[in-house]
Amino acid sequence: MQKTIAVYIRVSTTGQNEAGQRAAITEWLNNHGHDPNAATWYVDKHTATTTARPALEQLQAAIFAGRHVTVVTWRLDRLSRTQRDGINLLANWCDVRVRVVSITQQLDLSGATGRLIAGVLFAVAEMELEAIKERQRVGIEAAKERGVYQGRKPGTTKAKPDRAIKLRDKGLTQDEIATALGVSRTTVNRYLRNAG
Repeated sequence: MQKTIAVYIRVSTTGQNEAGQRAAITEWLNNHGHDPNAATWYVDKHTATTTARPALEQLQAAIFAGRHVTVVTWRLDRLSRTQRDGINLLANWCDVRVRVVSITQQLDLSGATGRLIAGVLFAVAEMELEAIKERQRVGIEAAKERGVYQGRKPGTTKAKPDRAIKLRDKGLTQDEIATALGVSRTTVNRYLRNAG
């Protein structure tokens, strides 16, 4: 089996475009003597607060099947926005001797030193995410004080309720489902209660 380079791209929402990441990675591959068409490209349009993303799950399966020797990504926060998930992800990949390259951070992560550097960067990504949430909370409070906050429209959800049901049917606890979906346990409870 020929081992190939994997490329992982993630944008947070379906409204965002991955073209910028794709162009930068294509340029990096060309500059380092790799054919972009020979790489396997994995693209997710999903939040990085959970590792339950279709393309990431496919990439993980391919890595553990021995199909990839290198994973190239635009930035490490494309892989994960939480320190624990990011470090676990990289540690598992390093254990099977997969090289991880973050092109904009000019990092080539392999071995113990790479995991240490990645740990710091994932911690920074997690702090950035917390700062975003705090700014959002402050904005909502200010909007409430002015009487202009409408809240989320009825019927909208942060994640797909049917995924919560599938995870429950696989035997996951509500806490595990909440972590996988990147929502609170209360939200998971509501999804499952509404499903009957």
